[in-house]
Amino acid sequence: MHASQGRSAGLGLALASAFAFGGSGVAAKPLIEAGLDPLHVVWLRVAGAALVMLPVAWRHRDLLRRKPALLVGFGLLAVAGVQAFYFASISRIPVGVALLIEYLAPALVLGWVRFVQRRPVTRAAALGVVLAAGGLACVVQVWSGLSFDLVGLLLALAAACCQVGYFVLSDQGADEAEQAERPDPVGVIAYGLLIGALVLTAVARPWGMDWGVLGGRADMDGTSVPAWLLIGWIVLIATVLAYVTGVISVRKLSPQVAGVVACLEAVIATVLAWILLGEHLDAPQIIGGAVVLVGAFIAQSSTPKAPPSEPVAGSGAAAGAGESTERDAELSAGRTAP
Repeated sequence: MHASQGRSAGLGLALASAFAFGGSGVAAKPLIEAGLDPLHVVWLRVAGAALVMLPVAWRHRDLLRRKPALLVGFGLLAVAGVQAFYFASISRIPVGVALLIEYLAPALVLGWVRFVQRRPVTRAAALGVVLAAGGLACVVQVWSGLSFDLVGLLLALAAACCQVGYFVLSDQGADEAEQAERPDPVGVIAYGLLIGALVLTAVARPWGMDWGVLGGRADMDGTSVPAWLLIGWIVLIATVLAYVTGVISVRKLSPQVAGVVACLEAVIATVLAWILLGEHLDAPQIIGGAVVLVGAFIAQSSTPKAPPSEPVAGSGAAAGAGESTERDAELSAGRTAP
């Protein structure tokens, strides 16, 4: 009975996490169109969330000594890199398209395993890569000569590469001895946000931001919304709540089950962008998006087996392509979604 209740609660938390993550782009795009630079929106998101998570970081301050490389990798790639490139991409292309491109991360991780680490991958994993690539071709409508902004597509692809970089980094040295001392994932998230905020402060230079926009209103497909409300959603819901519920859901379910639910994030983001921003996708794009998600799921579920003496190929539950340790899956709450 308790196990069933725990599983139901875990599924509810995983769905809440997917919904919260999926709404980040929908809330950010009106702010960008209102005059804020994408990097400034990212800085507001990360710095605000870092302040909220500051007590958690203080509680887990021993992580600075135990796992400095992991914290820096998470802050630079999973926080600053992914979100900066994602927000920059949605300023040029639809939210749903940008997020679907990020779901190429499993295929990219498998490419790293096969061509850089020179380890074999399964046929099912290769099929997942082919499906993801084919689905993406439908999403961006290659038969129309890439009707989307090429720079926007490249920015979204860079966000996916940042995810891959974090998964590869976190997988290094994941031996049995280290797994016995797993860092608390909520603590890693807190320090990742702090490090990401420091990096973005130097890059975004928020002192040059048009602060007046925050006191004004933004347009969501004809509906005027207070800018501060959108910032509050991005910081508290799409970042703090999204990460924390994602971590707890992994613990109550499993990295694999939470990863499957996480795939709904792209669907949620596309539907919200359709309803709130008027970003309509046509039938081939919708079908292509479904194929991308199926391919990503197959790729991340088809685990290339590594010898015991080598790191396991890939990591992460939803955006990683290999069989990860539970440590890695918890750290990213199943993924490092924007």
